[in-house]
Amino acid sequence: MAEESLDLRSVYDAVGGMPAFESLVERFYEGVAADEVLSAMYAEAEHDAAKRRLSRFLAQYWGGPPTYSEERGHPRLRMRHFAFAIDGDARDRWVRCMASALDACAFPAPVDAAMREYFDRAATHLVNRGE
Repeated sequence: MAEESLDLRSVYDAVGGMPAFESLVERFYEGVAADEVLSAMYAEAEHDAAKRRLSRFLAQYWGGPPTYSEERGHPRLRMRHFAFAIDGDARDRWVRCMASALDACAFPAPVDAAMREYFDRAATHLVNRGE
């Protein structure tokens, strides 16, 4: 497993800090904007705020500063996403958008593998509706 050989606390530095996470999130949102199902879940007026939250959350999760928690408290991902109807199709679309963003970022192989595994697991955890 990729995470066994990777110190997750060092990922933030290994990818270049906050700019790398902002780039990942920017590319992810390009995919979201092009996806009819996902784009309907995001209010266009809130894209900048959502991008900031996601980039700060991911940076913190992967060993960066605790900015997300300082600004928003505990992540509580399921609670924060429950208002959105996330079924298997939405989950798969989200994972594809994130995978495409990861492809564009070309992070080191162990980091890429660990992130893909995390995003797959996290997306599955957020499913809250049946097909």
